[in-house]
Amino acid sequence: MLPQKGRTREDILATVAAYREDDLDWKSGRTFGYVYDPGHAASEIGKEVYASFLTENGLDPTSFPSLRRLENEVVAMARAQVRGGAGVVGTFTSGGTESIMLAVKAARGWARKHRPKLDVPEMVLPVTAHAAFYKAADYLGVRAVTVPVDGVSFCADPEAIRAAITERTVLLVGSAPSYAHGVVDPIGAIAALAAERGILCHTDACVGGWLLPWFRRLGVAMPDYDFAVPGVTSISMDLHKYAFCPKGASLLLCHDAALRKHHVFANATWMGYSVVNTAVQSSKSGGPIAAAWAVMNALGDDGYAEIARQMHACTRGIVDGVARISGLSVLGEPQMSLVAIASCRASVFHMSDEMKARQWYVQPQLRRGPSPENLHLTIGPTNARWVEAFLADLAASADAATALPESAMAAQIAQTFALMDPASVPDETVAGMMGMAGAQGGALPSRMAEVNQILNALPPALVERALIEFMGQLFRS
Repeated sequence: MLPQKGRTREDILATVAAYREDDLDWKSGRTFGYVYDPGHAASEIGKEVYASFLTENGLDPTSFPSLRRLENEVVAMARAQVRGGAGVVGTFTSGGTESIMLAVKAARGWARKHRPKLDVPEMVLPVTAHAAFYKAADYLGVRAVTVPVDGVSFCADPEAIRAAITERTVLLVGSAPSYAHGVVDPIGAIAALAAERGILCHTDACVGGWLLPWFRRLGVAMPDYDFAVPGVTSISMDLHKYAFCPKGASLLLCHDAALRKHHVFANATWMGYSVVNTAVQSSKSGGPIAAAWAVMNALGDDGYAEIARQMHACTRGIVDGVARISGLSVLGEPQMSLVAIASCRASVFHMSDEMKARQWYVQPQLRRGPSPENLHLTIGPTNARWVEAFLADLAASADAATALPESAMAAQIAQTFALMDPASVPDETVAGMMGMAGAQGGALPSRMAEVNQILNALPPALVERALIEFMGQLFRS
């Protein structure tokens, strides 16, 4: 409820601090996900500059030319990272999802111009492509055609992509790296297919676009993925991930201005001011772009090189250490700092709970296709000091999880829904399943293994409905 009288500054700050008591303790370096922390100095300059541009509005770059200059300079730095020539142009966005939405919108617009008779354009996605592409498909009316990946490396399969291309295909997609396993797809082969068929090719480098060049300097073998590859027409790159900028900072880079025009929106038919937006948002704070510029300049080449060195050493230490723990393995061969850990002797969902009890946050991932259920780590520089302690607790968690049972409810649910049409299952049944596992009323149980085992047993379509149901309970107002 809105208070009758305004509250004091002290009261407001105390209340906000109390609200944060149950948030992840990302500053400890024991959290492997969600937050990308470059250290105190770079974070502080980012926050300071963010606050100084908080009120400036990026809606009209002619009213705030400082924002236009900052964006052009950020794009120029990013363009150099992905070996783009002077013709490469970019757009600053709020995050990877918006960058990917714009890439798909550009492909749709390109198709409308060059294939005006095409009613429903298609894009071909390896099953490892980010969920944002499916979101873009849902929003923009572009059909997502998924293809399998190699079951050992988890890299995209160019031949599977070739087989999926039809006269409707307007966009091929690869990742650098894919989120789930941290591997770089064979972008060269994918882009060659696109060039051969006269269609577009997008590299989703939201995770690695900024930092992968420094990993390459460290000798990490990886295929080319950027504008040095003939046929790559656009690249998405998050700056609030491994460029360590404050949240709300990403880029879509296009190989030329002609392609970018297809994701720009303009309207001069309504009765207000003429509107032109390069991205989805209209009004937007100048804080994110200013803060991104500040952090990138504060760290510089030497700073990012040192961060990459720390992260590479940490990643190798964890990958090598997991290999020494009985029954555990790393999926694929991570080429950056995303690691997926599978187990053949214990439930990874029980392991996740055990790690949480030991003050670690790791992210459970469900079984999909050739990828078994696993624990996902997003490794950052603040994790580097914890490698040995993390591995010791991971081994102890695996031992403890071995003695814990699989969910009988999950097994029953798997059998019940194996032959059912997910669309025929009532919403009440979906909510009831989650409630029986302890997820109800917007609350989650202290141990999530049974909830995750149930989700793992359900068809993806029912998982999506269960998640939507739960989200509706979380946000009740």
